Amino acid sequence: MTIEPAAETLIAPPHAVSPVAAPRNLNAALGTLSVLVFLALWEIAVALGWIAPLFVSSPSRILIAGYGMFRDGSIFPDLAVSAEEFILGFGLAAIIGIPLGILMGWYTRLNAVLDPFVNALYATPRIALMPLIIIWFGIDLPAKIAIIFLSSVFPILVNTITGVRTIERDFVKVARSFGATDRQLFATVALPSSVPNLLTGLRLGLGHALIGIVVGEMYGSSAGIGFMMQTAGATFQTDKVMVGIMIIAAAGMGMTQLLKSLERRFDSWRPDHHL
Repeated sequence: MTIEPAAETLIAPPHAVSPVAAPRNLNAALGTLSVLVFLALWEIAVALGWIAPLFVSSPSRILIAGYGMFRDGSIFPDLAVSAEEFILGFGLAAIIGIPLGILMGWYTRLNAVLDPFVNALYATPRIALMPLIIIWFGIDLPAKIAIIFLSSVFPILVNTITGVRTIERDFVKVARSFGATDRQLFATVALPSSVPNLLTGLRLGLGHALIGIVVGEMYGSSAGIGFMMQTAGATFQTDKVMVGIMIIAAAGMGMTQLLKSLERRFDSWRPDHHL
């Protein structure tokens, strides 16, 4: 009597690796490796005299300078000032940009009235408005909040408008066929459909907000990371300038990754998403 082989089990073993997690882990490892190789080559180039440390410093010099600034506490007041400016400016941009973008995307006539102003201001370099901002607000905290707000509100606004205006038409037809009112249609179809684009706008606005911090503090300020970088650059302290750049870059990367994780959670809500 022959014994037939047991049928294959369809249940993956507990130790099986998710096919989605594996590429992500590989990409993270490759990214980390590339950064480490770049830092090593940078350090070697400075040590061998191929690059003058006066211009770009070196990883070890930047680390020593940053450690000294955090140890003696000299950088904490600047960090506090820049953090306050970012929270107020970027928060105000989100509070105004998201609701206004939803309204402009939902109401065609309102969009027709405000769209020329949005396009004109979006195309205008915010640095060109700095003289007016200083005339209006001086060089204190309100001026920095204004430049950060203007730098970040338009990416949020434009992406939110796009999210509302690109609703899947089949969803609207189904909701209408079941007798949904305008309010129900807005709350159950339009708003959820705009969430992925809204988060994309927040991520883009985040980068513009960090640029606004540095630009505003360099143009006219007495404290902050941008002011510290300008002061260090004027006295040829390249190590401190690079410390400021690294802090801004690390903050941007951390917050961008947070927003990207939120985007992935809502990615299936996109109208063009296919499983």
